[in-house]
Amino acid sequence: MKIQSKVIPIDIENIDTDQLMPAQFLKLTTKEGYGKNLLYNWRYVEGYTPNPSFELNNPAREGAKVIIGGNNFGCGSSREHAAWGIADYGIQSVISSQFADIHKGNLYNNGVLPIEVSAEELRVLMDYFLENPSGEITIDLESQTVKVEVIDFNTTFDVPPFKKKCLMEGVDEIQYLINMRDEIAAFEVANY
Repeated sequence: MKIQSKVIPIDIENIDTDQLMPAQFLKLTTKEGYGKNLLYNWRYVEGYTPNPSFELNNPAREGAKVIIGGNNFGCGSSREHAAWGIADYGIQSVISSQFADIHKGNLYNNGVLPIEVSAEELRVLMDYFLENPSGEITIDLESQTVKVEVIDFNTTFDVPPFKKKCLMEGVDEIQYLINMRDEIAAFEVANY
């Protein structure tokens, strides 16, 4: 999995899951359709009228697949709908200096790569992308690297091996097990 993309920087700390996906939008029965409500209270001024000062509405960032968020991204109620909204919007990775643990797991389980960098690295990335809306970042899951060549930024990140395997194969944990059903059945026959 390799992502080369523009970035949406959201320079706000402690973005909680209630802001990522407000409660009034938790009514859908599938994971689709949540992207339009991602960060609704900041993204829109009234109804669905875009707030022109919010980075998600910046036309220069259209098509971005990466969010850079402030420290403690995804804190609060831990609703999985927040990860659904991020994935449904088309985001493939979120970078922060810290994630709430449950939200981080929800991102992984919904095919979004959470990347933790140091506070200093986050500030370098945030400052660059706030000033350069058409700038691009390269994330390589296989080598576990984040690069921004224009500013000679290059860092590595950690990812649990099983989560990495699922992301590389494009499956969640349930689909991973379903894909192994023949091996599981053979194990059961051999051992029980």
